[in-house]
Amino acid sequence: MNRRILVTGSSRGIGKAIALQLAHAGFDITVHARSRIEEAQSIVEQIQAMGRNSHYLQFDVNDREKINTILEQDVEQHGAFYGVILNAGLTRDAAFPALSDEDWDSVISTSLDGFYNVLKPLTMPMIRLKQGGRIVTLSSVSGVMGNRGQVNYSAAKAGLIGASKALALELAKRKITVNCVAPGLIDTEMVTDEVRQHALNMIPMQRMGTVEEVAAVVKFLCSDDAAYITRQVISVNGGLI
Repeated sequence: MNRRILVTGSSRGIGKAIALQLAHAGFDITVHARSRIEEAQSIVEQIQAMGRNSHYLQFDVNDREKINTILEQDVEQHGAFYGVILNAGLTRDAAFPALSDEDWDSVISTSLDGFYNVLKPLTMPMIRLKQGGRIVTLSSVSGVMGNRGQVNYSAAKAGLIGASKALALELAKRKITVNCVAPGLIDTEMVTDEVRQHALNMIPMQRMGTVEEVAAVVKFLCSDDAAYITRQVISVNGGLI
Protein backbone atom coordinates (compact mmCIF):
# COMPACT_ATOMS: atom_id res chain seq x y z
CA MET A 1 0.00 0.00 0.00
CA ASN A 2 1.28 3.45 -0.91
CA ARG A 3 1.82 5.78 2.02
CA ARG A 4 0.11 9.12 1.64
CA ILE A 5 0.62 12.33 3.55
CA LEU A 6 -1.52 15.43 3.95
CA VAL A 7 0.42 18.71 4.03
CA THR A 8 -1.65 21.68 5.15
CA GLY A 9 -0.79 25.12 3.83
CA SER A 10 1.16 23.60 0.95
CA SER A 11 0.35 25.96 -1.91
CA ARG A 12 3.55 27.98 -1.39
CA GLY A 13 6.61 28.54 0.80
CA ILE A 14 7.63 25.96 3.36
CA GLY A 15 4.53 23.83 2.79
CA LYS A 16 5.17 23.60 -0.93
CA ALA A 17 8.79 22.58 -0.34
CA ILE A 18 7.65 19.92 2.13
CA ALA A 19 5.08 18.51 -0.30
CA LEU A 20 7.61 18.27 -3.13
CA GLN A 21 10.38 16.73 -1.01
CA LEU A 22 8.03 14.13 0.45
CA ALA A 23 6.88 13.25 -3.06
CA HIS A 24 10.51 12.83 -4.13
CA ALA A 25 10.91 10.50 -1.13
CA GLY A 26 8.15 8.27 -2.48
CA PHE A 27 5.03 9.41 -0.64
CA ASP A 28 1.69 10.17 -2.24
CA ILE A 29 0.75 13.72 -1.33
CA THR A 30 -2.54 15.43 -0.59
CA VAL A 31 -1.98 19.14 -1.10
CA HIS A 32 -4.04 21.63 0.89
CA ALA A 33 -4.90 25.27 0.31
CA ARG A 34 -7.42 27.68 1.73
CA SER A 35 -7.66 29.96 -1.30
CA ARG A 36 -4.65 29.56 -3.63
CA ILE A 37 -6.20 26.88 -5.78
CA GLU A 38 -4.23 27.51 -8.97
CA GLU A 39 -0.98 27.18 -7.04
CA ALA A 40 -2.24 24.02 -5.34
CA GLN A 41 -3.20 22.46 -8.66
CA SER A 42 0.22 23.30 -10.08
CA ILE A 43 1.91 21.47 -7.20
CA VAL A 44 -0.39 18.49 -7.69
CA GLU A 45 0.67 18.33 -11.33
CA GLN A 46 4.36 18.52 -10.40
CA ILE A 47 3.92 15.64 -7.96
CA GLN A 48 1.98 13.57 -10.48
CA ALA A 49 4.81 14.14 -12.97
CA MET A 50 7.08 12.36 -10.46
CA GLY A 51 4.85 9.31 -10.72
CA ARG A 52 3.16 9.85 -7.35
CA ASN A 53 -0.55 10.09 -6.66
CA SER A 54 -1.71 13.55 -5.66
CA HIS A 55 -4.79 15.72 -5.38
CA TYR A 56 -5.68 18.84 -3.44
CA LEU A 57 -8.22 19.67 -0.75
CA GLN A 58 -9.60 23.14 -0.11
CA PHE A 59 -10.72 24.24 3.34
CA ASP A 60 -10.12 26.80 6.07
CA VAL A 61 -8.46 25.10 9.05
CA ASN A 62 -10.85 27.01 11.32
CA ASP A 63 -13.99 25.55 9.68
CA ARG A 64 -14.47 22.44 11.80
CA GLU A 65 -17.72 21.24 10.24
CA LYS A 66 -16.43 21.53 6.67
CA ILE A 67 -13.13 19.89 7.57
CA ASN A 68 -14.88 16.90 9.14
CA THR A 69 -16.94 16.39 6.00
CA ILE A 70 -14.05 16.81 3.57
CA LEU A 71 -11.56 14.66 5.45
CA GLU A 72 -14.01 11.88 6.22
CA GLN A 73 -14.94 11.71 2.54
CA ASP A 74 -11.28 11.75 1.52
CA VAL A 75 -10.39 8.90 3.89
CA GLU A 76 -13.39 6.91 2.68
CA GLN A 77 -12.29 7.36 -0.92
CA HIS A 78 -8.51 7.06 -0.62
CA GLY A 79 -7.88 5.33 2.71
CA ALA A 80 -6.25 6.56 5.90
CA PHE A 81 -3.28 8.90 5.85
CA TYR A 82 0.10 7.60 6.92
CA GLY A 83 1.20 11.10 7.81
CA VAL A 84 -0.07 14.61 8.47
CA ILE A 85 2.07 17.74 8.30
CA LEU A 86 0.44 20.72 10.01
CA ASN A 87 2.03 23.68 8.31
CA ALA A 88 -0.84 26.16 7.96
CA GLY A 89 -0.21 29.24 10.07
CA LEU A 90 -0.91 32.94 10.34
CA THR A 91 0.91 36.02 11.62
CA ARG A 92 -0.64 39.29 12.77
CA ASP A 93 2.29 41.10 14.34
CA ALA A 94 1.94 44.11 16.63
CA ALA A 95 3.08 45.28 20.03
CA PHE A 96 0.84 43.74 22.67
CA PRO A 97 -1.07 46.95 23.55
CA ALA A 98 -1.84 47.41 19.85
CA LEU A 99 -3.11 43.87 19.23
CA SER A 100 -6.76 43.70 18.24
CA ASP A 101 -9.11 40.95 19.36
CA GLU A 102 -9.08 39.69 15.78
CA ASP A 103 -5.27 39.65 15.71
CA TRP A 104 -5.27 37.46 18.80
CA ASP A 105 -8.18 35.18 17.94
CA SER A 106 -7.22 34.48 14.32
CA VAL A 107 -3.61 33.57 15.06
CA ILE A 108 -4.44 31.37 18.04
CA SER A 109 -7.30 29.67 16.21
CA THR A 110 -5.32 28.93 13.05
CA SER A 111 -2.61 27.08 14.99
CA LEU A 112 -4.49 25.46 17.87
CA ASP A 113 -8.00 24.95 16.50
CA GLY A 114 -6.30 23.95 13.25
CA PHE A 115 -4.37 21.25 15.13
CA TYR A 116 -7.58 19.84 16.60
CA ASN A 117 -9.77 20.30 13.54
CA VAL A 118 -7.41 18.53 11.14
CA LEU A 119 -6.04 15.78 13.36
CA LYS A 120 -9.24 14.79 15.16
CA PRO A 121 -10.93 13.15 12.13
CA LEU A 122 -7.67 11.59 10.91
CA THR A 123 -6.14 10.06 14.03
CA MET A 124 -8.45 7.07 14.51
CA PRO A 125 -8.18 6.01 10.84
CA MET A 126 -4.38 6.13 11.24
CA ILE A 127 -4.62 3.97 14.36
CA ARG A 128 -6.94 1.47 12.68
CA LEU A 129 -4.55 1.16 9.74
CA LYS A 130 -2.01 -0.41 12.15
CA GLN A 131 0.94 0.71 10.04
CA GLY A 132 2.34 3.35 12.35
CA GLY A 133 2.44 6.90 11.12
CA ARG A 134 3.99 10.32 11.22
CA ILE A 135 2.62 13.63 12.47
CA VAL A 136 4.79 16.73 12.19
CA THR A 137 3.67 20.17 13.33
CA LEU A 138 5.39 23.37 12.25
CA SER A 139 6.04 25.53 15.28
CA SER A 140 8.53 28.42 15.32
CA VAL A 141 11.51 29.83 17.14
CA SER A 142 8.94 32.30 18.50
CA GLY A 143 7.14 29.43 20.19
CA VAL A 144 10.35 28.28 21.84
CA MET A 145 11.76 31.60 23.08
CA GLY A 146 9.04 34.21 22.52
CA ASN A 147 9.47 37.22 20.26
CA ARG A 148 8.82 40.92 20.59
CA GLY A 149 5.72 41.98 18.65
CA GLN A 150 4.51 38.38 18.42
CA VAL A 151 2.78 37.65 21.71
CA ASN A 152 -0.12 36.06 19.82
CA TYR A 153 2.08 34.06 17.45
CA SER A 154 4.47 32.99 20.22
CA ALA A 155 1.53 31.78 22.31
CA ALA A 156 0.03 29.89 19.38
CA LYS A 157 3.27 28.16 18.45
CA ALA A 158 4.16 27.35 22.06
CA GLY A 159 0.70 25.85 22.48
CA LEU A 160 1.29 23.77 19.37
CA ILE A 161 4.43 22.34 20.96
CA GLY A 162 2.51 21.40 24.11
CA ALA A 163 -0.31 19.78 22.16
CA SER A 164 2.15 17.84 20.00
CA LYS A 165 4.10 16.53 22.99
CA ALA A 166 0.90 15.38 24.69
CA LEU A 167 -0.40 13.67 21.55
CA ALA A 168 2.98 11.98 21.09
CA LEU A 169 2.54 10.28 24.47
CA GLU A 170 -0.90 9.00 23.51
CA LEU A 171 0.14 7.65 20.11
CA ALA A 172 3.61 6.26 20.85
CA LYS A 173 2.39 2.72 21.52
CA ARG A 174 0.64 2.83 18.14
CA LYS A 175 4.00 3.51 16.45
CA ILE A 176 2.73 6.92 15.36
CA THR A 177 5.36 9.56 16.02
CA VAL A 178 4.52 13.20 16.71
CA ASN A 179 7.23 15.84 16.45
CA CYS A 180 7.59 19.60 16.00
CA VAL A 181 9.87 21.45 13.65
CA ALA A 182 10.63 24.99 14.80
CA PRO A 183 12.04 27.16 12.00
CA GLY A 184 13.86 30.39 12.68
CA LEU A 185 14.11 33.14 10.07
CA ILE A 186 13.40 31.49 6.73
CA ASP A 187 13.81 33.23 3.38
CA THR A 188 10.37 33.32 1.79
CA GLU A 189 8.60 35.74 -0.53
CA MET A 190 7.16 37.59 2.47
CA VAL A 191 10.56 38.57 3.92
CA THR A 192 11.68 42.17 3.37
CA ASP A 193 15.22 43.34 2.67
CA GLU A 194 15.23 45.00 6.09
CA VAL A 195 14.51 41.67 7.78
CA ARG A 196 17.23 39.98 5.74
CA GLN A 197 19.77 42.53 6.94
CA HIS A 198 18.54 42.12 10.50
CA ALA A 199 19.07 38.37 10.15
CA LEU A 200 22.73 38.86 9.29
CA ASN A 201 23.23 40.64 12.60
CA MET A 202 21.25 38.15 14.74
CA ILE A 203 21.99 34.70 13.39
CA PRO A 204 25.38 33.07 14.09
CA MET A 205 25.43 31.54 10.61
CA GLN A 206 24.81 35.04 9.19
CA ARG A 207 22.11 34.01 6.78
CA MET A 208 18.47 33.05 6.67
CA GLY A 209 17.39 29.47 6.24
CA THR A 210 15.77 28.12 3.09
CA VAL A 211 12.42 26.42 2.75
CA GLU A 212 14.25 23.37 1.42
CA GLU A 213 16.28 23.10 4.63
CA VAL A 214 13.11 23.05 6.71
CA ALA A 215 11.49 20.56 4.36
CA ALA A 216 14.50 18.24 4.60
CA VAL A 217 14.02 17.92 8.36
CA VAL A 218 10.32 17.17 7.92
CA LYS A 219 11.17 14.58 5.27
CA PHE A 220 13.58 12.87 7.65
CA LEU A 221 11.00 12.79 10.46
CA CYS A 222 8.59 11.07 8.06
CA SER A 223 11.13 8.44 7.06
CA ASP A 224 11.59 4.96 8.48
CA ASP A 225 14.96 6.12 9.86
CA ALA A 226 13.09 8.40 12.30
CA ALA A 227 10.85 5.69 13.74
CA TYR A 228 12.36 6.08 17.25
CA ILE A 229 12.08 9.87 17.35
CA THR A 230 8.92 11.25 18.92
CA ARG A 231 7.83 14.07 21.26
CA GLN A 232 10.73 16.24 20.09
CA VAL A 233 11.15 19.83 18.92
CA ILE A 234 13.73 20.12 16.15
CA SER A 235 15.00 23.66 15.62
CA VAL A 236 16.12 24.89 12.21
CA ASN A 237 17.47 28.33 12.99
CA GLY A 238 21.16 28.71 12.17
CA GLY A 239 22.12 28.81 15.84
CA LEU A 240 19.73 31.63 16.76
CA ILE A 241 18.96 29.83 20.03
